[in-house]
Amino acid sequence: MQKFTAIIPTGNEIHNIEAVIASVDFADEVLVVDSFSTDGTFEIAEKLATKVIRRPFDYHALQKNWAIPQAKYEWILLVDADERVTPELKAEILEILKNPDPNIVAYWIGRMNHFMGERVYYSGWQNDKVIRLFKRDFCKYEEKHVHEEIIANGLVGKLKNKLYHNTYITFDKHIAKLNRYATLQAKDYDKKTGALTPYHFIIKPFWGFFKHYIIKSGFRDGVVGLTIGYIQGYVVFMRYVKLWLLRKNRN
Repeated sequence: MQKFTAIIPTGNEIHNIEAVIASVDFADEVLVVDSFSTDGTFEIAEKLATKVIRRPFDYHALQKNWAIPQAKYEWILLVDADERVTPELKAEILEILKNPDPNIVAYWIGRMNHFMGERVYYSGWQNDKVIRLFKRDFCKYEEKHVHEEIIANGLVGKLKNKLYHNTYITFDKHIAKLNRYATLQAKDYDKKTGALTPYHFIIKPFWGFFKHYIIKSGFRDGVVGLTIGYIQGYVVFMRYVKLWLLRKNRN
């Protein structure tokens, strides 16, 4: 059996920290990387994890890329605080690590997404997957402020079982989180976006709603799907508002 490290990045995750650590308790090392939480997350993590490191938060990719080399073991399972490793996924990971394919350096893992207390089956989230099981020295996150993904130097496989994922706490906190993401996304889009026009503020937000609610069958998720559709349009709109403000304040 290949030993492995579970990495959990945290920042004020008091509502998640115990459950997420419990879901990776089969790891040989549980490493929590905390961005100076003030709600008690750090104190609980110190009692439950193998090791806790504190580091100021810049953005997700940078935080994770800093954490990866700190892992004791070659294989890493990186789990966000709002995710859980299910018993089925645990069994599959352990089976993989008994005799890993020497040609594969990472694995895609699908996610079962939940929002506002409901499982989301459509709305563009049905094929959501992330690389979370990977070799330490062959993988790193791309330098993006938001929606970062692993860049793997080698073949990537796919696991059959999925992570449980519930990013929702309350509606107000979710909107606040999206506003923070829009601020970070504006930095990513600054270099690749030309002059801002009504296309960015009207057409693209409408397309964000239409794609998720109609094309991706969000209407089949009921009120949850309608909410996700509207939120997708709102996120796109706020991204370009934040980009407009970024450029205005810089000039």
